[in-house]
Amino acid sequence: MLNLLVWLIVGAVIGWAAGLVLGDRNSVVVNIIVGVVGAMIGGFLFGGPTINQNALSLNAMLISLVGAIIFLGIVQLVRRGRWT
Repeated sequence: MLNLLVWLIVGAVIGWAAGLVLGDRNSVVVNIIVGVVGAMIGGFLFGGPTINQNALSLNAMLISLVGAIIFLGIVQLVRRGRWT
């Protein structure tokens, strides 16, 4: 139970940080989704540890953050209609 709570909090912080980088303001729920999905994308692209693998190292957080920035950038492109 504690791992789930830490995972959600870290996912929210990573999603929030990705929003700061890209200038996008979202709710806490959206930040959690962006952080967790971004961690999956970062792990897929870079093959390193992410927050989804119970690794709370600096390396895992950076990979998760880069994945979250990529994911949020794609979401912004689709939301603004430039992805056509």
